[in-house]
Amino acid sequence: MSGHSKWATTKHKKAVIDSRRAKSWAKLIKNIEVAAKLGGPDQAGNPTLFDAVLKAKKTSVPKDNIDRAIKRGAGIGGEAVEYTSIMYEGYGPNGVALMIECLTDNKNRAAAEVRTALTRNGGTLADPGSVAYNFSRKGVIVVNAEGTTEDDLMLAALEAGAEEIEPHAEGYEIITDATDLVAVRTALQEADIDYESADVEFVPGVKIEADADTARKVFRLIDALEDSDDVQNVFSNIDITPDVQAELEESDD
Repeated sequence: MSGHSKWATTKHKKAVIDSRRAKSWAKLIKNIEVAAKLGGPDQAGNPTLFDAVLKAKKTSVPKDNIDRAIKRGAGIGGEAVEYTSIMYEGYGPNGVALMIECLTDNKNRAAAEVRTALTRNGGTLADPGSVAYNFSRKGVIVVNAEGTTEDDLMLAALEAGAEEIEPHAEGYEIITDATDLVAVRTALQEADIDYESADVEFVPGVKIEADADTARKVFRLIDALEDSDDVQNVFSNIDITPDVQAELEESDD
């Protein structure tokens, strides 16, 4: 299981999305606004916006909400948005490293909410650089296994610059250099291979293998962090073995 994934199992991820649809939509909308602000409202000429919109559509965000977000981000119609991007570093239970990505219009609020979530859930805020050195910015494309084989992916993605293809809870995960994300995503489209998401994420170099108890604590901490409207993503270096994943799923039943 990929340690940099925000959640270790499909079940955990779906439970969060199902219980917090409003928060999920709000964060997806924020991504669209920022992408439109930085690269303009034309999806054909703005790959970041294209992927933000695709992700929102796959999470059933209404088209009207998406269109309004693009206009707000691009400053069309008098509305405008202004967010600051902040990255916090931290440690979770048993020394699991965390990269906490925020988009906020209030830096003081974001800092307070991140610190509170960490403190109340067995985590600590880390000094800048103490965690980030172990993470690299990578393109991460998630492909559903249905109707797609690993050979299909290798044929389409490796020539376009993909670095590796890994098993994922939803099928496969294609890892690229951040600068090659659009090229690999385009290659998949040309090969008629559907994908769930294409994002730039922070991927750890060294992972920490966790038992079920540690994993539950880390998930609880990530849960609390993502409760904040200002927190967009949380990346960790937790590594979940198949045995631990099975134990987690059994305890959830």
